[in-house]
Parts: sequence; structure tokens; C-alpha cells
Amino acid sequence: MLFQRPDDDHLYQALIARDAALDGFVYAGVTTTGIFCRITCPARKPRRENVVFYDTVAQCFEAGLRPCKRCRPLARAGEADPLVGDLLARLEAEPERRWSETDVVRLGHDPSTVRRAFKRRFGLSFLEMARLRRVGQAVENLAGGASVIEAQQEAGFASGSGFRNAVTRLLGEAPAGMRRRPLLLADWIETPIGAMVAVADGHALHLLEFLERTALPAEIRKLQKATGSAIAMGRNAPIGQIAAELDAYFAGRSARFETRLAGHGTPFERDVWRALRKIPPGAARSYSQLAAELDRPDATRAVARANGTNQIAIVIPCHRVLAADGGLTGYGGGLWRKRWLLEHERVMFSGTGGHHEPE
Repeated sequence: MLFQRPDDDHLYQALIARDAALDGFVYAGVTTTGIFCRITCPARKPRRENVVFYDTVAQCFEAGLRPCKRCRPLARAGEADPLVGDLLARLEAEPERRWSETDVVRLGHDPSTVRRAFKRRFGLSFLEMARLRRVGQAVENLAGGASVIEAQQEAGFASGSGFRNAVTRLLGEAPAGMRRRPLLLADWIETPIGAMVAVADGHALHLLEFLERTALPAEIRKLQKATGSAIAMGRNAPIGQIAAELDAYFAGRSARFETRLAGHGTPFERDVWRALRKIPPGAARSYSQLAAELDRPDATRAVARANGTNQIAIVIPCHRVLAADGGLTGYGGGLWRKRWLLEHERVMFSGTGGHHEPE
């Protein structure tokens, strides 16, 4: 690579300084607002712990972010190519629209030309971008108080089963491709705040996330790469156990989770996740408090990053982390879910000692 990316602390300083030298090479994702910006964005700067940096527009969309309306990070490509600019403008005007190749043809564009133009500039096709933008719009609707069903419909799914079908396609692999590879099973679990997908081998749970989380495809690819495993739809003992424990949790009977978890993450990330599991239901911590409990008072930012890499929702309760001022911070499942989970635990479990501290 001709461009060697600086570390994140230097990138944050570049964001503060609006350093034009990095414009177009790196994008800043803001976890609290769900947007991504150019390094030169003139908007008010977020706190360091709320910023994640990405190398490409595709990574930003896969993380569930939407383009900033102030700095318009897609505008440069649109200005250079009228075809791209036209479709970007239409997408921004109707982010909830279900685009198809037929729509592209009706506008007088050749689908192959459009696909190549978008892949070359953004690393994903126009239809892929439209799909991710639509799901991002659904997340916005949920955060604004829409019901889960309404959000599913806005995202282009006719029903809850549409989400499951989408995950089936995401995980699907030809049987021939599964030969001689370790196998993970995936299944969905219905909850009062939306369906979740669980991925496990015969011994431990590897992933538990809300099904419509826009970063889920990237998390699954990361898991497949880390384990070298194929994933097929099905249910095994760990998935059955976590489904029963989640049922007890949402019913208010128990906040204990004893399903064995796979040992992903760095040693530091696993330390942070263990600390998260020690936070009692109904309680909360700040990033700085967690860092102090780990005897790493200067590692607040690293703790925040480790919190963000957690892919075992609820069981590893990253929803119990608040900003230093007590406000809600970013949560992959959506801030509305974070608020719901905290209130549920406050009402159902405060003072019960119902949490489970892992060995």
C-alpha cells in the first residue's frame, strides 16, 4: 500500500484538525449517532471513545453507519461520475426504497456499468449499498420508537421470517463447500425486543447478536475466518441452553447465564468481558470505572474498544456501560434496546444477585 494508515490516536487528532491530507483515505464512524464522516467534516467533534476509523466506505456501511449530511462523504465520487452522482442522490432522497436491477434499467443505466462503477469507488455495488442503507434506516426508525415489526417492514422484510430468511442466505453454503471443514450451527431465538441469531459448535457459544444488526454479516465473516468453520442452520446443545436462559431472563425469572462461551478475543478483551459479566443486573459502569477495576486506569479507550468488539450480546452485558456523565452510549443492538434492557434489569433483578460470574 502506498498509504500507511496512522494509529487511531493520530487519526483522531487529524479529525480534530480537519487534516485534508487524509481526506478520502480514512473515514470516521461515530457510534453515538450512527454516521460516518470525512476527516475534514466541519461538524462538532465527538469524544474520542465514540469514534471508530474505517479505511473504506464499504466498511462504514457494513458497520451499520450512514453518510453524514454535513460533510457528504460520498459526494466526491458523485461529482467525478454523473452516473454515480445520480444514483447516490436518488438513494439519499429515498433511503428506505427497495432498489432492484429493474429500477436501474428504467433509469436508463446498464446494471453492469453501475455495478463496476460503484465497486471501483466504494468497494460494494449500488444494490448492496442500497440494501445496507435501508437496514440503517430501519435502525434509525427503531431508535425513534418504531415497533420492531414496523422497522422490519421499513427494511424491506415483509415479516419477521424475512429476517430469518436473510440470515439463512447469509450463512448458506453449498454442501460441497462444507466438506472437511469444522461445522458451526446457527439458529434464531425470538425475544420480546427482536429476534437474535446464535452461532455455536457442540461445546460453546461463539456469537449471539440481534438478527437485524447491520454489522452482523461482517461479524459472521470474521467468525468464519477466525475458526476456519462452515456455518449451517441448525440447533445444538449450547444454542438450546442459551435459548432457555434467554427465555428465563426476559421473563424475569433469572439473570444467570451459564452457557459455555468460546474463547475469542485478545487476552485484554477477555479481561474486559469478564469484568462486564461481574456487573450486577440493574447496575452500570463507565468505561473509566471498568479500566480502574482492571487496574488499568489509563486504558479507558482500550476498554471502550474491547466493549465494542463483544459479539455475545446480553450474556456479556456491554449494555451496562454508560458514558461518564451517566448518559447512554453507542450499542450495536440500538440505543432503544440498551434503554429497554437496563430498565428491564432495574425492575426485575436489582438486588437479586442473579448474575453469573464466569470461571
